[in-house]
Amino acid sequence: MRYRVEIEREEDGRWLADVVDLPGAMAYGETPDDAVKNAEALALRVIADRIEHGEYEGVPDISFVSAAE
Repeated sequence: MRYRVEIEREEDGRWLADVVDLPGAMAYGETPDDAVKNAEALALRVIADRIEHGEYEGVPDISFVSAAE
């Protein structure tokens, strides 16, 4: 699944990146790249938290395969 990130510059000069389809995943940075990296890291934390709590809305379809014999 792909997530769209919107970037805008705040009046104070900071950059804000918002992962549009994942409420709560927005982060600031000194540069646009920093803001996007921070938002991506936060998005992964939000997804992990939702999985841990059984909340799957906005979580991509992920499957794991055990390598155990």
